[in-house]
Amino acid sequence: MRYLLSVLLASACSTLFAADFPARVVGVADGDTITVRNTADTIKVRLTGIDAPERGQPFGTKAKQALSGQVFGKDVTVNSSGEDRYGRTLGEIIVDGESVNVRLVRGGWAWWYDRYAPDDTQLRDAQQEARQAGRGLWADPNPVPPWEWRRGKR
Repeated sequence: MRYLLSVLLASACSTLFAADFPARVVGVADGDTITVRNTADTIKVRLTGIDAPERGQPFGTKAKQALSGQVFGKDVTVNSSGEDRYGRTLGEIIVDGESVNVRLVRGGWAWWYDRYAPDDTQLRDAQQEARQAGRGLWADPNPVPPWEWRRGKR
């Protein structure tokens, strides 16, 4: 019971403290996770609504390079929507007024993660566009979504 209460409290707090904040990108872990620094903290951010190929998975390195090329060393806005179960800030990354999350999907470097963002029509449309154009991972005739690839690795 105590565990359940702590989980509920953590979830409520992460929603309460969700906010937008400016930061500089100081690291790129993979195609959907970055490290940013603002005036007070260094924060790990998991990009919301997308899932990029994992390290070791086809297109994993290219997805990381695509994200890095768009954000590394740049000032960004993190539109935070709370935290995930690993304590990472969940967020949409904005550079020059555009969503990097959408850019990655449109470029074919990440999937729209409809399980966690079922109503995000921008990501849905960006994925459809990338798939039809055969961009990035969609050049593969049978791309494997990261959530299926991770399941196969366990």
